[in-house]
Amino acid sequence: MSPKEYRPRGLYFEEFKVGDTMLTPGRTVTEGDISQFCGLAGDYNEVHTNAEYAGETIFGQRMAPGILVAAIASGLATRLALLEGTVSAFVRMDCKFKRPTFIGDTIHMQCQVVQKRETRALGGGMLNLEVEVINQREEVVQEARWTVLMKGRPA
Repeated sequence: MSPKEYRPRGLYFEEFKVGDTMLTPGRTVTEGDISQFCGLAGDYNEVHTNAEYAGETIFGQRMAPGILVAAIASGLATRLALLEGTVSAFVRMDCKFKRPTFIGDTIHMQCQVVQKRETRALGGGMLNLEVEVINQREEVVQEARWTVLMKGRPA
């Protein structure tokens, strides 16, 4: 199969409805994830990288950077395949970091379509998604609102 034969599995803007709710599979956050992210971002905050220092904080242990957790949530969203080949751009992300995510926590993401706005000039429309990142204890660790530009159904 050539790249020209590729057919997106994702949904087009018109196929989403306000109220649609999606739940991703889980993913365990590892020490390697944190180390790689800190190296990539240059964020060597000791609460993420120094076990002795982090052990003396109110959290009692190292935690994942909140931005890493948001990035993992974005990756989990792609595993749904609802956006595969039909999302044009990630336009906005507003996050609230509610609880820490620790090494070994397993997180999943739930999102709901809360608003749709057609943008014909851009070839589709904007979806506003309310997002929750939830750990294995069913605690919400992040809340967010994402805005994504979706392709419209081809004529």
